[in-house]
Amino acid sequence: MPTMGTLESRFADMIWKHEPLASKDLIQMAEKELHWKATTSYTVLKRLCQRGIFQLQNKTVTSLISREAFYGMKSEEFVNETFCGSLPAFIAAFGTRKKLSDDEVEELKKLIDGMRR
Repeated sequence: MPTMGTLESRFADMIWKHEPLASKDLIQMAEKELHWKATTSYTVLKRLCQRGIFQLQNKTVTSLISREAFYGMKSEEFVNETFCGSLPAFIAAFGTRKKLSDDEVEELKKLIDGMRR
């Protein structure tokens, strides 16, 4: 499973939001939004490409994994490692710290209904 740190995630979110994206435009955005030098952006982009998250072809950056798929895999990995794969155990743990609003409960019910086999 590919990983990303916090700053890499912010950089990746810029790509996902604007892809396909000319590499020069990405570098300019990273300079403006993250205050990175071009060398830093190219280094991070190279790492994310090596991890199989993005690709750079013909000076254009595109994703190999969608944002939703990436964070879905990360969430599944967290639940597997921390709660032995039990989503109910995760939700129960989450619910001890934060009470859900009625709207959040209804949204979760709809999600669960949509996931039934």
